[in-house]
Amino acid sequence: MFTPESVILSLVLAFVLGQALAWTYYFTHSGLSYSKNYVQSLILITIVVAMVMSTIGGSFVAAVGLMGALSIIRFRNIIRDTRDVAFIFCSLVMGMAVGSQRYAIGIVSAIFMCSIILYLHLVDFGTHEPHNAFLRFSLKGHVGPKHPVTATLRRFCGSFTLISSQDSATGGPYVEYAYQLMIRNATKNDEMLSELGEVEDIENISLTMQEQLLEV
Repeated sequence: MFTPESVILSLVLAFVLGQALAWTYYFTHSGLSYSKNYVQSLILITIVVAMVMSTIGGSFVAAVGLMGALSIIRFRNIIRDTRDVAFIFCSLVMGMAVGSQRYAIGIVSAIFMCSIILYLHLVDFGTHEPHNAFLRFSLKGHVGPKHPVTATLRRFCGSFTLISSQDSATGGPYVEYAYQLMIRNATKNDEMLSELGEVEDIENISLTMQEQLLEV
């Protein structure tokens, strides 16, 4: 039975569950594609779907009418991350559950999904060689086996490979280097860059993690 009180309860619960999903996304997100509007849309989608389910209220005529009205809408945003699509589906299902007054299903599903997402984030599940990185810098002279740059990379990297070294395009004494790195501990990246910055005659140091490269 859809009463004003039950509809209000559905919308409030949709807001709470949407918030839980949005905070879970915010906490576990990584990469460069973060969008405040997307996070807010997770909450709004949950509420809107709950409104739709309350409006239908088991009426076939209302369902057909809403389908016709919603078919006018065109979504033009391209979702690049399949993980973001999963969050949208979670938002839709939770909205459907609470909108149809299946509160227990909505609450249990939200707790279960948020717990699974947090688990996957905390254990870094599915990551393959997660600290693969790309290092560039300019140095006056050449890097040898006993050079301070080599010693620093040995300390912080499990392995590193010289990809290219070429003379400066301006014809100066500097050589531009590019390395592929396998970093042991990404939390020490700042320390590694600090030590590299202390090397004599080094300039234009830049470090890009593999996750950032995949976002470009």
